[in-house]
Amino acid sequence: MSYKNIILDKSNEIATITIHRPNKLNALNIETIQELHHAFDIADRDKGIKVIILTGSGEKAFVAGADISEFADFTAEEGKELSANGQKLVFDFVENLGTPVIAAMNGFALGGGLELAMACHFRVASDNAKMGLPEVSLGVIPGYGGTQRLPQLIGKGRAMELIMTAKMIDANDALKFGLINHVTTQDNLLPFCEKLAVQITRNSSVAIAAAIKSINANFKNGVNGFDVEIEEFGHSFATDDFKEGTSAFLEKRKANFPGK
Repeated sequence: MSYKNIILDKSNEIATITIHRPNKLNALNIETIQELHHAFDIADRDKGIKVIILTGSGEKAFVAGADISEFADFTAEEGKELSANGQKLVFDFVENLGTPVIAAMNGFALGGGLELAMACHFRVASDNAKMGLPEVSLGVIPGYGGTQRLPQLIGKGRAMELIMTAKMIDANDALKFGLINHVTTQDNLLPFCEKLAVQITRNSSVAIAAAIKSINANFKNGVNGFDVEIEEFGHSFATDDFKEGTSAFLEKRKANFPGK
């Protein structure tokens, strides 16, 4: 599939998805969300890909928000459908991928852009990054999981303040709050993320997928995360990766995980 709004590159077990709408500061529209779903699905199904890096083109923005012009005249029912479809296609979809996703946040990550980054498994930001959920300044609330994931990451009080004030924070404050994992220079953002990705590729992709599922279970209503962990831990013993990993350890050699 050829994409209009994104670029998908694959190299050395790493897929890089770049949102490419420079004239819109990479703002999300319905078409881009559909393309992102397809690209993430393709990368996740590719057994040769062990890590996905998500970024935005240019130096100004990761994603500067949703494309407001697309939904300014929506009815209440259309707004609800926009939120539900977006969460299903991308935000929840990314969060629950078995392939780890790193957000490489360059420049503005606002509204839907910050929500997209928060759906990724962890985040790295350049030192010029600015983050926030300004939706209430438009008379609406975050609709792509922002009211749920932001408190999970930084705590209820800080999330309430950021959402109610609609203010932006810089990369250093985001790091202090626990919203992001690392801050780098702009030039080093992708190389730094690629270095992290390489470290991940050395480990069992099967075990990593199980770990993602277990960690996410703790944040799902009606799900006992400990029970999921116990189940996934038990399943691990039946995998070829477990056999290879334990054999390599006992034989004092580097593991060569088959990924199954």
